[in-house]
Amino acid sequence: MTKYLLILWMLLPVYLLGQKDSTHFFHRNPVQKDSSVLTTRQDAIYQRPTLLLGKTQTAIGGYLEGNVNYLLGDKAPETNMELRRMNIFLYSTIARRIKFLSEIEFEPAEAAITLETALMDFEINPALNLRAGILLAPVAGFNQRHDAPLWEFVERPLVSTEIIPSTLSEMGAGIHGKFYAHNKVFSYDLYAVNGLQSGIILNSAGRTYLQSGKNAAIFGADNNSSPAVTGKFSFRHRKIGEAGISAYHGAYNDFKREGIIIAKKQSVSIFALDFNTTIAQKAAISGEYAYNLIQVPESAGPTFGSQQQGVYIECVYPVLKRKILKYDNTTLNLALRLEAVDYNMGKFSETGENKGDEIKGIVAGISLRPSGNTVLKLNYRWRWTTDLQGNDPVLAGGIQAGFATYF
Repeated sequence: MTKYLLILWMLLPVYLLGQKDSTHFFHRNPVQKDSSVLTTRQDAIYQRPTLLLGKTQTAIGGYLEGNVNYLLGDKAPETNMELRRMNIFLYSTIARRIKFLSEIEFEPAEAAITLETALMDFEINPALNLRAGILLAPVAGFNQRHDAPLWEFVERPLVSTEIIPSTLSEMGAGIHGKFYAHNKVFSYDLYAVNGLQSGIILNSAGRTYLQSGKNAAIFGADNNSSPAVTGKFSFRHRKIGEAGISAYHGAYNDFKREGIIIAKKQSVSIFALDFNTTIAQKAAISGEYAYNLIQVPESAGPTFGSQQQGVYIECVYPVLKRKILKYDNTTLNLALRLEAVDYNMGKFSETGENKGDEIKGIVAGISLRPSGNTVLKLNYRWRWTTDLQGNDPVLAGGIQAGFATYF
């Protein structure tokens, strides 16, 4: 499948060169966001800048992200440069009320190619839409709105990648919709998906790690013929902001094959809260909290935790907005993020002492936006890592500079 997608993208420029006037083939998508219509994180996948292809109902877009790291720790300093990812979006209105959306991700940009989303939406009315395909699980807020040009930080929040395995894309189907009231909107998502798989435990990470429960098979088959369920409910008030509550639950181990029970069923559950608001029409504040409950076999030992949690909160404050280098609305932002994750909550049964395996962090940053779709970032981060035995934390810091842009 990947081979055919690459051939398609390689042939597209050849087709464009064959146009009599290729400068008129691309047109900026004229669909403008109506500021009077309230949106939630649910709408993020459709709120991206795109170009219409000629007179068709198809639009294309994408984003690019890269960075330079100079990291310090208990070892020698480490410096590296990386083009972290390049993503390509493709949208199409197939017919009235029927939409197609896909996102191809090159991550790292020179190595892996994945299909992050490929779905169809069928709108019955705003309160009820059918969705099927490879979709983003609606767990917390970041997983639904994770594009790098939207954020002032080089690294994604720890809770969003270490506790919630963002970006979490899965094959599934379900419903979503919105209900509007004066200055308010309520949105919901509910899907059945293939579910995370057995790599959650006994993996190379040496701990319970939900990221290891993702693999290529998650798009094509359910390893235990027992679909997981994920859903979210969000509320947004025009003057206050948005808050959401979400959950994910399903079996992850190979407990059943061809209808025959071969092992004890082990499940994973994620519960999450997220919010975003703006204070005094300037300071943008957002955050999320997640709690994982995992059924772990007794034979796995104390290294593999059955409870995990994480949280982050960040603030972005614009300190300057003016014309710079002929960019009319250049914005200079200050940003600060506080975060923490606990991979293994609870106490050792033998000694009664608290388990460690935690990370706490602070990230301070400054960013420059010559346009709303492009951002230059400079961050300094501190992380305190505590091992499983709870020994004194190890401090590591580093400078990160990065860029991200939609195209």
